[in-house]
Amino acid sequence: MLSPHAFQLFLAVMAAIAVVVFIALFFVDAGYGKFYQPKWGPSVDNRIGWVLMEAPVFFAMLALWWFSDRWTDPVRIAFLLLFELHYFHRSFIFPCLIRGRSKMPFSIILMGAVFNTLNALMQGGWIFYLSPSDYYPEGWLTGAPFLIGTAIFLYGMSVNIGSDTIIRNLRKPGDTAHYLPREGMFRYVTSANYFGEFVEWVGFAILTWSLSGAVFALWTFANLAPRSARIHKMYEREFPDEMNERKTKRMIPFIF
Repeated sequence: MLSPHAFQLFLAVMAAIAVVVFIALFFVDAGYGKFYQPKWGPSVDNRIGWVLMEAPVFFAMLALWWFSDRWTDPVRIAFLLLFELHYFHRSFIFPCLIRGRSKMPFSIILMGAVFNTLNALMQGGWIFYLSPSDYYPEGWLTGAPFLIGTAIFLYGMSVNIGSDTIIRNLRKPGDTAHYLPREGMFRYVTSANYFGEFVEWVGFAILTWSLSGAVFALWTFANLAPRSARIHKMYEREFPDEMNERKTKRMIPFIF
């Protein structure tokens, strides 16, 4: 594991890269989902792609916990369970629910898997190795950061999963038309699923009260905000009258 100084440098580099990615994604569409393009190279079924991209962080975080001398610490186990709750769903449940025959390029899978592994090192490195041994006393579980952060995390996860369900049910079997989602948080933003995921990781940063958690929340925004802006423009082209009437934001209600 990195020294504390090297770890701080690692976090600074990751934060700087997030800013670069944020700017770049306003000009380049990551070629998966609504923006799939063959130019991104060889592809596989979207379901397989999601498993290959998300599962590494699930297992890497487990390994970091298992080989740590803090693996019985109740507070750190609570952090682990919340983190793994998200990634178990994203790695093994969400892919099984995907409808249609869309594809995901190997290049996107590789980039996602590399980032996810680095994120496991950010979160697991801090929680299980580099945080001071007394930084998370047992009383942490009843303190304000944990209770507030966990409530925000679970709210974000419910919005994320619920919004994915709304999107998934927009079409009847065999239907290929495009529809504008209107229920739930889609009343306020056109990318409610992204809003939910961003809220999740803001909650995680609060409940762990860590710089590593804050960097991940920054990365989540940097990755999803530009994509939400592109989706918003797509809906404006396809549903101009309704979009003009509804005045929904892109990803953050009333703000962005």
